[in-house]
Amino acid sequence: MIQQATRSVPREDLGVAFHEFDTSVDGFIANEALPPTTVGKKAATMGVITRENNKRANADHANGAAFNRVTLISEDKSYACVDHGLEGQLTDEDRATYETDYNAEYETVQSTTRKMYIEREIRVAAALFNTTTFTGTALYTDNSASPWDNIATTIIAQVIAAKKRVRLNCGVMPDTMLIGQTSLENLLLNTQIRTQFPGANLITLAMIQQALGAIFGLQNLIVGKVGYDSADEGQNFSASEIWSDDYALIYKRHVGGRATPGLGRNVEWNGVDGGLGQVKEYREEQTESDIYRVRDFSFEWIFDAYFGHLMKIDA
Repeated sequence: MIQQATRSVPREDLGVAFHEFDTSVDGFIANEALPPTTVGKKAATMGVITRENNKRANADHANGAAFNRVTLISEDKSYACVDHGLEGQLTDEDRATYETDYNAEYETVQSTTRKMYIEREIRVAAALFNTTTFTGTALYTDNSASPWDNIATTIIAQVIAAKKRVRLNCGVMPDTMLIGQTSLENLLLNTQIRTQFPGANLITLAMIQQALGAIFGLQNLIVGKVGYDSADEGQNFSASEIWSDDYALIYKRHVGGRATPGLGRNVEWNGVDGGLGQVKEYREEQTESDIYRVRDFSFEWIFDAYFGHLMKIDA
């Protein structure tokens, strides 16, 4: 816990700290973009029935002849959950110093937990807005010559083309578009999108967000809006977005059981210290502190990139 300014007489009437940032974990969409699944082992190999099974076979049969046979195509795919964790330290002196201002234990836990959520969000964003994973014409389209921050861009046609790519690549219709908040705001200004609301005197961001699924023919619109301070410790605040306005991802979101096809999952192993929502507290006498540990064994697993199509949407 770092106190950066001198303090006047404590305000006993408050008891709650003033915040310059949101300590809650609302607004994080990592587990919405890649739905979580809990596994029993930290690392394992699974047999996967691949999309190559979705092909034709000669089913013609002549009387008395042997039937044509097909073979199930399966592929072994491996995951290995990575150990992530942070500890928040609250010294006895700090607890006593701020006890009339705010609940220092609560604030320490909230701050530590939020940092862990930021790290997970960054990892998932890096996995999904990834031009190494999504490469080649089947998986990636560079629309930067017609960027979304140009109000004249025909965005609907771009999305339809990406949907078609996914459908032809895997035989499944995509159901989700993932974008950043800035990209959503660009949609509000887009001429083609605004013409989808004839007669409306006022078109709001909420209206756009609510209607985009119907406009694009997608069930889910996921918008990443969380920002963070990317400056090093002791440096001036530097505002950064986790979800870039450079990309939009169209994909089949993996929900339901293992038999349901989709792009991928956030794999979680809770064998030690519980999951990201659990906080472990212990006493450290040599520093006269209480320690609050938040831990996360997880792996951002893209099962098959062909269930998605990434678009470059900014010049």
